[in-house]
Amino acid sequence: MGLERLSDVEPGRFGIFLGSLAAQPATVERQVVSEAEQLGFGTVWYGESAGREAFAHGAILLAATDRLVVASGIANIWARDPQAMAAGGRALAEAWPGRFILGLGVSHAPMVERRGHRYDHPVPAMRDYLDAMSRTEWRGPTAPLPPTVLAALGPRMVSLARDRTAGDYTYFTTADHVREVRGALGPEHFIAADLPVVFADGRAIARKIGDRHTNLYLSTANYRNNLLRLGWSLDDLEPPGSDRLFDAIVAWGDDSSIREKTDALFAAGADQVVFNLITAEPTIPYQSELRKLSVLTRDPAEKSL
Repeated sequence: MGLERLSDVEPGRFGIFLGSLAAQPATVERQVVSEAEQLGFGTVWYGESAGREAFAHGAILLAATDRLVVASGIANIWARDPQAMAAGGRALAEAWPGRFILGLGVSHAPMVERRGHRYDHPVPAMRDYLDAMSRTEWRGPTAPLPPTVLAALGPRMVSLARDRTAGDYTYFTTADHVREVRGALGPEHFIAADLPVVFADGRAIARKIGDRHTNLYLSTANYRNNLLRLGWSLDDLEPPGSDRLFDAIVAWGDDSSIREKTDALFAAGADQVVFNLITAEPTIPYQSELRKLSVLTRDPAEKSL
């Protein structure tokens, strides 16, 4: 649908979000992402908060794989100036052609303030940042900026993603919102839709595992405000969230339940679904769950052969 905006990058229909794996040693990360590549996932997305620096992290992942697309989800605009961001993106795009997507975001006020910055109005801040990136110098080998997407939730940031970038990486939201974003972006832009996944036999177990995830994001103003704008009530958003909200955001249960949520995101307009594995033991690499998910990435006809 919107893959032409990514130039020569082919992200595939399914990605994974690094999530808890980002806290593992680099040797473990390399092993797991290499297996993800062999299992057929197209892209690995990774965040940036208080862990590894975004471009150093991207290089670790790119060097560990041969074909896998690596995407920052997101690189924080408050963590480096536009010159450094553009140079980092070009460096990875030149070293690993066609394998890097630069996802940018404004992060969250408490994280930005801990870095010593003042969290400004996010849309003007991002617009100015993109303007500055477009004017930066580059004295390395010939290398264009990699395809750039925004972590855009609200209408104004989505419009900026439409006007200035290749698309949108949606996070902690619903299929209905993805449909709204597709309508705003039009058919040409790329949408990657994050999907939290909990393998569980029954709601009680799913919530025991998944509430760790929903508690975190329902305590964050940007995600709460987006859900309120979409019509969810304050009662629904009281951490760890109502069952109805949990069901709208998190894919939980068995293979068929998770496939149903995946299909709903594609039907809403996503080009790629990014599986965000939430496990009972986040300190243990999620390889067994990853292998289960790899079955869902295959065409049903292929599975029956």
